[in-house]
Amino acid sequence: MTILELREKRAKAWEAAKAFLDSHRNEKGVLSAEDDAAYTRMEQDITDLGKEIARLERQEALDAELSKPTAAPLTGKPLGGADQDEPKTGRASKAYKEAMLTALRTNFRQVSNVLQEGIDSGGGYLVPEEYDSRLIDGLTEENIMRRLGHRITTSGEHKINIAATKPAAAWIDEGGALTFGDATFAQISLDAHKLHVAVKVTEELLYDNAFGLENYIIAQFAKALGNAEEDAFLNGDGSGKPLGLLAATGGAQTAVTTAGASIAADEVIDLVYALKRPYRKSAAFLTNDQTLAVLRKLKDNNGQYLWQPSYQAGEPDRLFGYAIHTSPYFPTITAGKPAIAFGDFSYYNIGDRGTRSFAELKELFAGNGMVGFVAKERVDGKLVLPEAVQLLAIKASTAAK
Repeated sequence: MTILELREKRAKAWEAAKAFLDSHRNEKGVLSAEDDAAYTRMEQDITDLGKEIARLERQEALDAELSKPTAAPLTGKPLGGADQDEPKTGRASKAYKEAMLTALRTNFRQVSNVLQEGIDSGGGYLVPEEYDSRLIDGLTEENIMRRLGHRITTSGEHKINIAATKPAAAWIDEGGALTFGDATFAQISLDAHKLHVAVKVTEELLYDNAFGLENYIIAQFAKALGNAEEDAFLNGDGSGKPLGLLAATGGAQTAVTTAGASIAADEVIDLVYALKRPYRKSAAFLTNDQTLAVLRKLKDNNGQYLWQPSYQAGEPDRLFGYAIHTSPYFPTITAGKPAIAFGDFSYYNIGDRGTRSFAELKELFAGNGMVGFVAKERVDGKLVLPEAVQLLAIKASTAAK
């Protein structure tokens, strides 16, 4: 008999015992000696069934424990390993990486022929593919706009088609003439603006690479490029640099202006619903850390904070249910300036033109016992749909009369 059958039998026996007890009490509310003996036997049967059920449960648990495998299964290929992977070629090869390190450590006096595979048309040598990937990783960690925006790798001018106006439906009478609406289209071009970072390194540092020269230089270049990019992606005027998210023309739309010199909770709510509903599905807040302190202190009519702290590692805090991000390059609470952006930031497109290059300046600082290194990239950025991001701006100050 199975455990389930025994449980059903015990349940029926218990119901029968309760019914027997209710029907055999005399006028004094007690059982006769004969009925008491019968009820005691019924209770004993229920107890015995319980013991048998517990015994079978222990047996089932022990069987499950003993049936577990004693060793992890082999999931990899026999004799497989990293050495049997497809060999990398070009700038991804180990030889190119080692040749670049040798050139760095010798002031580019020892340049291997393998580096000819990565000569930049503008001078210098292209960064090995492994370095280029690690540099992109650094930018991702430092630059909030690269995380929120949409990134495109381009080989030339990249044109994005935009539906400027959409056709509208119209009612007509039976047999009436058709009305044709005009659907117009526009284009936004992502060009390429040159960004560079240069550092000076002592010759001693090149010769003594105990702490990892390549890691140091790549980390410093990543931070410098990331900071400059994020500033331009937010505040750039489009002249020799990307057109920023907050640009007066071509940037996000100002939907709410505060009534005073600070921010009220109702004004943040107005900002949320100023954004069209389809964009709110993937929307988030973007602001400055100083403004964030003001937002954290906002309360509802019951005195409860509107801020929703994150209880999961890696997840951002939330305001009105939406994630909130910060950038040190976003304006602080200043009269006449935007203080909060809310929208779907994936409509900010970032175009990376080609790959980054790395060059050594061995003559410029030779008299000082130093060597210069420069990294270059070409990048552009634009908000392709201004209505996808709405701004809350601080009221402009009025001059005293």
